Amino acid sequence: MSSALVLQAIVSGLLLGGVYSLICVGLTLTFGVMRIINFAHGEFLMVAMYATYFFAVGFKTEPYAAIVVVLPGLFLFGVLVFHFLIRPIQSRDPLNQMLLLVGLSLVLQNGALALFSPDTRAHQSSLLYSKLELGDVIIGMPMLIAFVVSILITLALYWQLRFTELGRMIRAAASDRGAAELMGINVNRVNMLAFGMGIGCLGVAAPLIMPVYYVVPDIGTFFILIAFVVVVLGGLGNFVGAMLASFLVAIAQSIGALFMPGSTAPVLPFLLFILVLLFKPEGLFGRPAR
Repeated sequence: MSSALVLQAIVSGLLLGGVYSLICVGLTLTFGVMRIINFAHGEFLMVAMYATYFFAVGFKTEPYAAIVVVLPGLFLFGVLVFHFLIRPIQSRDPLNQMLLLVGLSLVLQNGALALFSPDTRAHQSSLLYSKLELGDVIIGMPMLIAFVVSILITLALYWQLRFTELGRMIRAAASDRGAAELMGINVNRVNMLAFGMGIGCLGVAAPLIMPVYYVVPDIGTFFILIAFVVVVLGGLGNFVGAMLASFLVAIAQSIGALFMPGSTAPVLPFLLFILVLLFKPEGLFGRPAR
């Protein structure tokens, strides 16, 4: 195995990791603030991908242009789902929350199946075959664009959480709901905004990945499995940990595809996931529970 192929796999993994980070930080934000695992996160991405596809086809434009519509649309969709479905069950048993969100994922997936059929849909960008060559490493322009924009959005979200008033309120609500309410913070409103922001991230991710992925009603299943691996590896609720774990999982996928035969290639990230659960269940970047 040549070093050039290994280097290409690592670079491809880094680019993919940037996209994963944008998808996964939304799931991390939801859990970190509300302690609710959004099992429908992948289906929200599927909805965003269909919206991107129909926008790009309808207006005969690049998928990237759909961000101006899909981002606010997904944010509003997330706010409505929170208000009508999640807020009423926030104080209920975690099992009820899980069943509700699993049910929502099934409704969205089967709704898409009924509306759009199981046929794959793809919209090729004019940049699909554009590439940047750095020695023996070839970087496709669609993946480079997705990587750069995903990292910028992820860092902007991190900056907002760390250095803005809204971010301080979100962190306060995540740390101690009761104390945050005593300090005058409207925790329900903060939770609604945090959930909307987490779903809104998918409104950026979907247009970025449409040039290189196809969309089918069950595409969310693939991404939610990856997202759960990333979130657990990074430490549940750990924003920075999710970013770092995204790169780790994506590089493991690329290396696995290089060294492992055929259908066994996707096993490597999940093997890593099992090992972490066995030996460091709080995640690679999480703190041990006291």
